[in-house]
Amino acid sequence: MVEPGWYVSKRNEIDTWINDENRRKGLNRAVAAYTTAKESALSRLKSLEETRKEVRKIKENSMESLQELVKEAMENIEEVNGHAYLAKDTKEARRVFSTLVGEGKLVVKSKSLVSEEIDLNKLLEKLGNKVYETDLGEFIIQLRNEKPTHILNPSVHIPKEEVAKTFSKLLGREIEADIPTLVGIAREYLRDKFCNADVGITGANVIAANTGTMFIIENEGNARFVSNAPPMHICITGVEKVVPTLSDAFKVVQVLPPYATGVLMSAYVSMITSPSRTADIEKTLVYGAHGPKELHVVFLDNGRIEMLKDPIFREALYCLRCGGCMYECPVYRVIGGSFGHNYFGGIGIIWSAFTSGEETVAAAIDACTKCGRCLEVCPVDIDTPKMVEKLKERLIRKGYISPKHKAIRKSILEKGNPFGE
Repeated sequence: MVEPGWYVSKRNEIDTWINDENRRKGLNRAVAAYTTAKESALSRLKSLEETRKEVRKIKENSMESLQELVKEAMENIEEVNGHAYLAKDTKEARRVFSTLVGEGKLVVKSKSLVSEEIDLNKLLEKLGNKVYETDLGEFIIQLRNEKPTHILNPSVHIPKEEVAKTFSKLLGREIEADIPTLVGIAREYLRDKFCNADVGITGANVIAANTGTMFIIENEGNARFVSNAPPMHICITGVEKVVPTLSDAFKVVQVLPPYATGVLMSAYVSMITSPSRTADIEKTLVYGAHGPKELHVVFLDNGRIEMLKDPIFREALYCLRCGGCMYECPVYRVIGGSFGHNYFGGIGIIWSAFTSGEETVAAAIDACTKCGRCLEVCPVDIDTPKMVEKLKERLIRKGYISPKHKAIRKSILEKGNPFGE
């Protein structure tokens, strides 16, 4: 039996990752720490139950007029001397970045799932730019030349012992496997990159359409440097991040941190509406004070509007990217994070199908047991199992069936049983 390429590549990845003891060790430690922290935070934030329900309504309402909200946000960004772009797909987004960044630049980045979606680092490096990831997890992944395994904690599968080996290789000296020491090394290594960078690239957690304000939620403080120190700040974000008002955005900011990292509130919440500006001399407004002289915001569609058109799949657009469902997913834990493509977990199966193509998840989707744990822990009650089931039906109709399942189906149809007898 000839096995198709889309099936073989994912099967091999799963076989490799499921038997990687270091990967399993890192994930198990992270799951234990996250679960304890989240339970503690939610027990202290009793009012969050009502707020998360409000956020669900905000996302539902935003999807009803999403394209109008994106247009409003772009207009408001342009009004205060920013520049806004709507990229239909990966190709258009990469073209915008090629034009804005150019060649031979020093680029610093904070964590951005959407930049991973368009494979931005490879593009910029191909143009001769030097790119540094400054989020600790992304920095570790970049040094190891690996792909992320979690949307929020990209290096969650790497235990401290392996991080120490990676940093030892980087610095050419032995580094102990002590987490505070490892964090300090990353801080020291990246410090000068922020101030010397020509371009800073960030994502955004939510954007208020009525002011064009971007909210960036973080704990490390690197996104503040990235968005504030270089003369040019470029933000790339999915169109689904736009909500109608500042008040709506603040509610999202309240819900995300406890579910994402188990904290009452993230260490930093940046609100950015325009390039830096001042009117301290004769009340004359000048852009480009101490912060960036230029602000560019790239809104990416790349399958999101198509997702919006489907009454079942559009629910995936409500996702806040907290990543909590991944830690709670038994399949994600067992197969070492190899559950998805550019996004992970059950919800990542849906997102990958629409942003990278259905074939990228055709082999991974069978791993989902539809146990419903993701729905139980989702802050906005996304019914991921229902979407996975519908996507699986669609894939089967298109011929994406694993060889074993194909043989079983043939046996049932021809012989009335799955055993070939």
